[in-house]
Amino acid sequence: MSNEIQAVGLDIGTSRVRCVIGEPSADGKMNIVGIGEVESKGLRRGVVTSTEYVADSIVKAVDEAERVSGLDVESATVNLSGEHLRGENKNGVVAVAGPEKEITAEDIERAVDSASAMPLTPGWEIVGRLPQEFIVDGQDGITEPIGMNGARLEALVHVVTSPSAARQNLLKAVARAGINVEQLVLEPLAAAESVLTDDDKEYGCAIVNMGAELTSLMIFGRGAVQHTAVFPFGSMLFTKDIATGLRVSIPEAQKIKHSWGCVAAFLLDDDERQEVIEIVPFGRSETRELSKEILCDIMQPRAVELMQHVARETNAIKAQISGGVFLTGGGAMIRGLAEVAEQVFDAPTRAGSIESSYFGGLVDEVQGPQWSTACGLALCSMRSQIRGDGTGGKSSARKVADWLGSFRDKFK
Repeated sequence: MSNEIQAVGLDIGTSRVRCVIGEPSADGKMNIVGIGEVESKGLRRGVVTSTEYVADSIVKAVDEAERVSGLDVESATVNLSGEHLRGENKNGVVAVAGPEKEITAEDIERAVDSASAMPLTPGWEIVGRLPQEFIVDGQDGITEPIGMNGARLEALVHVVTSPSAARQNLLKAVARAGINVEQLVLEPLAAAESVLTDDDKEYGCAIVNMGAELTSLMIFGRGAVQHTAVFPFGSMLFTKDIATGLRVSIPEAQKIKHSWGCVAAFLLDDDERQEVIEIVPFGRSETRELSKEILCDIMQPRAVELMQHVARETNAIKAQISGGVFLTGGGAMIRGLAEVAEQVFDAPTRAGSIESSYFGGLVDEVQGPQWSTACGLALCSMRSQIRGDGTGGKSSARKVADWLGSFRDKFK
């Protein structure tokens, strides 16, 4: 099977495009055999502004991954992002249709359809239907109702909506790059796929995926998605603060942020506080000196502000995140952000690197939180192909049955 299945994850972000190629191994893991990463152009806050520029970035990232793996990429699973993504919890009730009152895949599908029957703003569409649990004749907490007996079936579903144009333009850009789209997966959901364990999802946790211009929040509990939110800010704010505070160009500010940035002053010892770095002011050729302590003083207030903004969302819905907060995305690479977030959320917090029990192969090359989405997309691709529901011609009812049969792997 490993020779037949080629799993490709394509993470198209505002600042970077990343491609991961994987193959299933005999022990159930996905062996990463190719990776590619290039600068992204043609997107703003996760939305395509130029299909030509986006397609060019995709081609470069895929070419790099193909060179590493020695494989040709024809199709990929792609992330869906954007500041307008909205998540709502809905419920739908149907009568069990069979004469024996045994619940079938068709009953499940009708219940999910009932829950998803909601009025939509013109130009919007449903991009994700994520079942949370089922209730059979008043008995709740059921995850796999097929084969059970009952007269009344209720589905609790987390429904995510988005403007139609965002998805359509993304598909056009990928097609222009010569790649077929297997499926679109919500960006924080893909990150969760590679980072979280079943226990994390069961006990309650939060994924905070920080990109350059967007930060998404997805909260899990009882093994399913409970809440989704997207915020119109990201790590680019740190870059702009540095550029403004130090009077340097944006490229120079990016370099300073990645090389020396820290948002938690308590992580700096006395020697490091006084350590001097050289910067090049905007429009000048001579350098000037800057202490790391001053740089941290510029960045730390912004980190606290951003994490407080996200934490207010979790507090507003009274989310149970005893399992912790996982920071993913390129923004999570900033030194000290996890420590600041832990204080703000008052919950265990860490950078969300990929779960070692899911991956093999070139794992050392993708250990940073910036690779979590691309790896999760490739994992979704592999699992879909193994179940046969990725691009095949199965009926929708058969897909529901397969999907419920592997409920813990349902995030696709």
